[in-house]
Amino acid sequence: MAALVAEKGMILSGSIEDYPEGIIIPVDKPYRWTSADVIRKIKYSAIRHFGKKNLKVGHAGTLDPLATGVLLVCIGKATKLASELQSHDKEYVAGISFGATTPSYDREKDIDVRYPLDNVSKESLSAVLSEFLGEQEQVAPLFSAKSVDGVRAYELARKEWKASRRSGEAFDHSAEDLLSRQIINISELELLNFGEKQSEDCPKAGKINVIDISGLGLPHADIRVKCTKGTYIRALARDLGEALGSGAFLDDLRRTRNGGFNVEDALGMDDVMNLLISIPKE
Repeated sequence: MAALVAEKGMILSGSIEDYPEGIIIPVDKPYRWTSADVIRKIKYSAIRHFGKKNLKVGHAGTLDPLATGVLLVCIGKATKLASELQSHDKEYVAGISFGATTPSYDREKDIDVRYPLDNVSKESLSAVLSEFLGEQEQVAPLFSAKSVDGVRAYELARKEWKASRRSGEAFDHSAEDLLSRQIINISELELLNFGEKQSEDCPKAGKINVIDISGLGLPHADIRVKCTKGTYIRALARDLGEALGSGAFLDDLRRTRNGGFNVEDALGMDDVMNLLISIPKE
């Protein structure tokens, strides 16, 4: 018997034994939530719902805090499927701003370098996309969970970021050369839109920083990406900027598919909480 895949409006019984192969919940991860935030919230509610303190809850495929979309949450014996689920191809819609970089190649860190825009256009971007199709080597951003001589790359990145802030100099990405290259495969790249990013509300204070890029006039593209496990979309943004003789960073990211799970079928956190309402024991 396969694991139960939760759907909107579904009602779960109060006994985890009714789901011998576990439960998979495709969650539409909220903006500015870490994947750990999602697991923490669901695990707390699931323990109360099923009345089982040692209940296992995990996820298949981390999403960065500033990304939204499909995050597969596994409950009970379904946690054994996490590695398999994580190995499936994924699809994203990536928002990319050109003409600048940040140390993290997303909006968690301030812009540190501005670049020329002479060769940045819809036509030039369309022309280079084909160069990123197929199997290739990719270097992860320094702000990542990769290891350098047993040390997490993000630990080196944080030290360099603090040093650059003290000195007022640009962030030094050269330590990326120490990261091992990952073989990835990008099977589809589609330019959905090119222009200036739509105006948005100034980001509010919170534990996850989001820089305000409104008013900067940076060219923006929305690109649909279909790729294999381990592909860093922040690295793809970086490399596209370099291919155009400029810089680039992610300004938005949404995972629209993970294997056979589409974002249209994913549950918002309110939907998940409705699944896991505590049921009184008879």
